[in-house]
Amino acid sequence: MSLARFGLLRLMAWMLVPPLSACSYTTEEELRGFVEVERAALRPVAKAIRAPKAFEAANYDEEGKPDPFNKLAFAQSVAGAAKAGKPSIATSELARTKEPLEAIALDAMALVGVLSQEGRKVALVRVEGKLHQIVPGTYIGQNMGKVTKVEETRITVREMVQDDLGEWSVRSTILKLQEMSK
Repeated sequence: MSLARFGLLRLMAWMLVPPLSACSYTTEEELRGFVEVERAALRPVAKAIRAPKAFEAANYDEEGKPDPFNKLAFAQSVAGAAKAGKPSIATSELARTKEPLEAIALDAMALVGVLSQEGRKVALVRVEGKLHQIVPGTYIGQNMGKVTKVEETRITVREMVQDDLGEWSVRSTILKLQEMSK
């Protein structure tokens, strides 16, 4: 570094000292006094909170009515006896033997690839670190899910779910191809 450049840096440093020192307090006592004055000037702004409404308990006449805290009995009473003899759409699904992948939730499965094998598409699904080959007709997931379609970037699963009243409905779920992180 040249002598002229060193001298210029020194001059700039001395030029910055007076403006910076003008902003500071000379003693700690003055600083503490300033902080106390500012604290005393602060006043919290608090909004008034309304008083809560009085709770009025309702009387429940349980004579001849279902117990609202017994979910099964309540659902059966609401559904009625007429539906009890009617076969459900899940009857055949409930009677078959479960496959191993039906013990695992669809959320825990990841579609990592799709390949073509003898003219048909086969999905590769990772479950608990292991790869499984999935074709249409394979049962997966905990809601009686059946793979209906295997495409290049996703598989479509038809699931059967039961509502609180015991009614079965069919829904379609899509498992998309997961991007691999490097």
